[in-house]
Amino acid sequence: MPTAAAIFLLLLLALLPPWPASANGVAHPRKLALVQQKPLVLEYHNGTLLKGNYSLNIVWYGAFSASQRAVIVDFLTSLPGLGASGKASPPSVASWWRTTESYKDGATALAVGRQVMLQGRPRGTILSDRDIRDLAAPGRHRGSITVILTASDVTVEGFCMNRCGSHGSARLPWGKNRHARFAYIWVGNSASQCPGQCAWPFHGPIYGPQTPPLVAPNGDVGADGMVINLATLLAGTVTNPFDEGFFQGPKEEPLEAVSACTGIFGTGAYPGYPGQLLVDRITGASYNAVGASGRKYLVPAMWDPKTSQCATLV
Repeated sequence: MPTAAAIFLLLLLALLPPWPASANGVAHPRKLALVQQKPLVLEYHNGTLLKGNYSLNIVWYGAFSASQRAVIVDFLTSLPGLGASGKASPPSVASWWRTTESYKDGATALAVGRQVMLQGRPRGTILSDRDIRDLAAPGRHRGSITVILTASDVTVEGFCMNRCGSHGSARLPWGKNRHARFAYIWVGNSASQCPGQCAWPFHGPIYGPQTPPLVAPNGDVGADGMVINLATLLAGTVTNPFDEGFFQGPKEEPLEAVSACTGIFGTGAYPGYPGQLLVDRITGASYNAVGASGRKYLVPAMWDPKTSQCATLV
């Protein structure tokens, strides 16, 4: 039950005029003196983390354009890989990823591995969780993470209802350790199904204040939205691959490294407002990180174990 003070604050906010805009049209929030919240803590549950060198094997399920594939592959290539320098200047995709080094036992180095094209959609356009697990199976081996990406005309169980993607694991069918597992990730293109839920802030939200959407940095709401969700799940995979790593809450619905910071992209973010971001002077696109070939991206905040805060690049 809300307290009287909380109700008064909500009424006060409702009566305030809109946020003032600067000369470039970017709205800046007013600073209100609120009660300071307790630090967010993701507990470590003593399980295995994915540390060391890992290859990312990609399964493209359905039709993706060459430009869409380039947006996503360039993002993955921007993550620190084998022999990567530790001196990337922020704001960069590499400096964002290096926050994962603070999650016990050091760095996770990623490199793009094998890519499989399944444009013909051999399992149809409606997939179950079992289908996703089976699609990941050919790439299962130690030292790899399989990433399944489904096109905008493919429906996956739970997609747009309660998730924009997922990460999971299954047992390896060989090896001395019968309990050894491999990790996989699935992310869907939401452009034609639920962009307001899975491609925000590049599309108007389904609920809440209907603020104007941001311009996607690579000009593709679906692909740029997939990058946000892929970034979220990659961080969750390496820091909580088998439900015994870093998370808060029940392991069936955990808050992980990035999902604990949902909706936060820049300083001053609050529900419905992604925070203060960089804006490309030519395209008007919003971004907070630069990746391979100078390509711009919007990456979500990640919880930093050193500060117990959701860390942003800008």
